[in-house]
Amino acid sequence: MRVPRLHRRLALEGEMVTPDGAGGFSRVWSLRGHLWAEVAPGSGRESGGIEVPLSTQPFRITVRGAAQGAASRPLAGQRFRDGSRVFAILAVTERNADGRYLICAAREEEPA
Repeated sequence: MRVPRLHRRLALEGEMVTPDGAGGFSRVWSLRGHLWAEVAPGSGRESGGIEVPLSTQPFRITVRGAAQGAASRPLAGQRFRDGSRVFAILAVTERNADGRYLICAAREEEPA
């Protein structure tokens, strides 16, 4: 198995819910840190939308391993940011048994 080339610096962001003062809440993204990563596209696919076909492009993002519960370990529901590009993290798993690297299944989103 080849060693990943961690050459892209991504910002890891987590969603925070804050009260808006009117009985509701707002969601904001806060920086949790930066990670070096390898970003590789997965196989794209097309699905049927309401009026037009929609295409989705999954990504496989590899980062250094971190222990369960560590602040530097990405979680599903968080996201990576690379400049204006945003990658929503769908799932995180160890690359192999030694846990040296993590693989994050992600999809690119339009930034809000």
